[in-house]
Amino acid sequence: MSESYAAAPEALARLASRVAEAAGDRVLELRRRGVTVAGLKSSAIDMVTEADREAEEMIVAALIAERPDDGLLGEEGAGAEGTSGITWVIDPIDGTTNYFYDIPAYVVSIAATVPDPEWTAEGRRTIAAAVYNPSTRELFTAWEGGGAFVNGEPISVAAREELSTALVGTGFGYTVERKLEQLEAAQRLLPKIRDLRRIGAAAYDLCLVACGRLDAYYERGLNPWDYAAGALIAREAGAGLLGIDEATPPGTPLLCAASPGLVRELRDTITGAAE
Repeated sequence: MSESYAAAPEALARLASRVAEAAGDRVLELRRRGVTVAGLKSSAIDMVTEADREAEEMIVAALIAERPDDGLLGEEGAGAEGTSGITWVIDPIDGTTNYFYDIPAYVVSIAATVPDPEWTAEGRRTIAAAVYNPSTRELFTAWEGGGAFVNGEPISVAAREELSTALVGTGFGYTVERKLEQLEAAQRLLPKIRDLRRIGAAAYDLCLVACGRLDAYYERGLNPWDYAAGALIAREAGAGLLGIDEATPPGTPLLCAASPGLVRELRDTITGAAE
C-alpha cells in the first residue's frame, strides 16, 4: 500500500471540505452575476453551465496540488487513473437545474473512493466525503468509521420504521425513457407513504436523509458523482443502503437510503417485490 493510499480518511474529508467550500463560494458568486449555459448532456433539457465547468477545474486543480498521485472522476469530464489507489469523484454542481433557476438546493459534492466491488454497483467504496450547499452554508462531512456531521455537529437519520408515515425523496432523469421508469416506481410508492419530495440534487437528498429531514430517498439511474459523497454521509449517519436486489449493491440501477428498519420495505415497494 502506498503512503498516499494510507492517508487517514479524516484528513481526506478535511481536504474535501476545504475544496468544496471554496468551489461552492465561487459557484455562488458566479450565480449572482447570471448563469451562462455552456452545453447539453443527456437530452435537450439536461444543461451544463459555465459555472459547472469552472468549478470542476477549480476542484481538480486544488486536489492535484495536494495529492498529485490520486485519480479523478468528474461529471464534467475530469478523468485520471492515478497511482495511489484513491480516486476523487466530483460533482461540481449537483442540482444544475436548481442553480439555473436560482433555487437554493444545489451542492458541491466531493468523495474520496477506493476500489471495492461489494460496496456499490460501480465498484467503489467512499472513505471520505464532503457536500457543501453554498446558499445555506451547510457543510456535510463524513469519513469511514468517523460518523457524519453538518457544520461540525453530529447528525443521525430519523428512527422511522413505518413506510406509511415516511417523507421520501426521489429524483427524475432527463430522458423520456428514464422518466417513465421513475414514474412507474413513484406510482407504486406514493399511495403507501406520507408524501414524496423531488428536490433536484441527489447528493443533497442523501444528506437530508442523514440529518433526518427526509426519512428516506431512492432513485434509479444515478451516476457515481451523484451519490458517492452523499451515500457515505447517509451511511455514517446510520442509514441503510440497498440496491435493486440482494445481488446488486446500491448504485446506478437503484439506490435506496433510509433507516435500517425502513430501507428494505422501501426497496421492495419500489421494485414491486412487495406486491
